[in-house]
Amino acid sequence: MKIGYRTIKTAIATPSAMWIAQLLGVTNFVSAGIITILCIQPSRKQSVLSAWHRFLACILASLFSFVFFETLGYHIIVVGLMLALFIPTTVWLKITPGIATSSVIILNLYSAGHIPLSFLGDQFLLISVGIGTALLFNLYMPSLDKHLIAKQKQLEHNFQIILQEIALFIRNENDTWDGKELKETEDLLQSSLDLVEIDKENHMLRHKHPYRDYFHMRTKQFSIMKRMLPLVSKLPKQDPVAAKIAYFFENLSKAVHPGNTAVLFLNDLQELKEQFNKEALPKSREAFETRANLFRLLLEIEEYLKIKSQFKKSDVVKTERTRKTGSI
Repeated sequence: MKIGYRTIKTAIATPSAMWIAQLLGVTNFVSAGIITILCIQPSRKQSVLSAWHRFLACILASLFSFVFFETLGYHIIVVGLMLALFIPTTVWLKITPGIATSSVIILNLYSAGHIPLSFLGDQFLLISVGIGTALLFNLYMPSLDKHLIAKQKQLEHNFQIILQEIALFIRNENDTWDGKELKETEDLLQSSLDLVEIDKENHMLRHKHPYRDYFHMRTKQFSIMKRMLPLVSKLPKQDPVAAKIAYFFENLSKAVHPGNTAVLFLNDLQELKEQFNKEALPKSREAFETRANLFRLLLEIEEYLKIKSQFKKSDVVKTERTRKTGSI
């Protein structure tokens, strides 16, 4: 069983908040720990927003409690009546994340049986300690770069396998692939984008995330790859052009990487399309359908490459320079 950093922070922050509240002589100091638990969030941005929402909700709850309990009395029915008005107010003010935290304050004030101004100050201190401790601990967020790089490598590995399997499909040599990489890739893309959003929220001053565009680009490419599979599965026989297209997919599968050398493959693809157009027209319906599916396949892979070429500046110049110098 793996213990996450959020669990560790909660385990340390909760007793810390209780200890600070106890040192300050706060009544019901245990409630500081409860508030801290409720305020621990998975990202810095969520932490700051949560702290603000919960602080406002707690202040509002204190005011509501003072007015309702001191005016109508300390009865259970008054608690229900107050909540019936308090909750819609938090919705209107868009601070609903603070409802659970403010409930702690409401019950503290209700159980006191009397609310002097000194006790309101005591509860304000309790709120500040609980929320402040959580906010302080939430300022530390571990880097997610290693996780994102690992997901990137796994994603590119899956892309290589899928492209290689497409080449085998074209050659009618694929009879063992179970397609598990398709489901893995779909899940991997979703989890990667979720992780990017969390990491983005951890860097509130950074407007652009280095991995966000990358995973969105791969998501678009994966959609195209899924459209290719029905086409290659409809190829009933070999075609003179099929072997060349299969070879193209093989080479492409070996070149899946974070860089951008798509222009080289687009050039090769253009030559392949010209050769395709020079081929003699098919004579049977089956051969015509095969040729049509192969041509549609070329259009799909062209769109796949264009998406990559638009993602970032081409690395081809750098690659050519590397070949001249002999470095790797």
